[in-house]
Amino acid sequence: EPGFPAEKSSSVPQKKSRVLVGVTGSVAALKLPLLIAELLQIPGLEVKVVTTERAKHFYNAQEIPVTLYSDEDEWQLWKGRSDPVLHIELRRWADLMLVAPLDANTLAKLANGICDNLLTCVIRAWDLSKPLLFCPAMNTAMWEHPITAQQVEQLKGFGYTEIPCVVKKLVCGDEGQSFCMSSDW
Repeated sequence: EPGFPAEKSSSVPQKKSRVLVGVTGSVAALKLPLLIAELLQIPGLEVKVVTTERAKHFYNAQEIPVTLYSDEDEWQLWKGRSDPVLHIELRRWADLMLVAPLDANTLAKLANGICDNLLTCVIRAWDLSKPLLFCPAMNTAMWEHPITAQQVEQLKGFGYTEIPCVVKKLVCGDEGQSFCMSSDW
């Protein structure tokens, strides 16, 4: 830390930062293994992932070297009244949440308060004093629909932070806005 001699700062245990990554059913979910690999290069960062069922179509779970939660885990964990509730435990665990990619379907759910899966329940229960970042990712035609801008503004109104899309060639072949955290991806 600045202002501290190296020998003193190295003897002080550093608190790990905890990032919860949410991944939704956009084709940009193909990038999840790369995103996790990049995050794990940050010293002192712990990462867990919450996935929607549709997102599972786009990546291989064996390539994700961190704990990966889905709807099934929420229901298997809770058997009775005193059991932990996974979406509450995850929101307590995390210091920051990153939803990348955020597909049009989940964007619409979040903007309207719908919480019908593990990811949307975590976000609905999110502690608003902690940062929540979201990376919209959808086809250009969906992005340009007027309701998308309204929904993005709604999330920003909740205090969430948008990581803007970049213009590039999409998987479908169109040129348009897409989730991208680095110009190298």
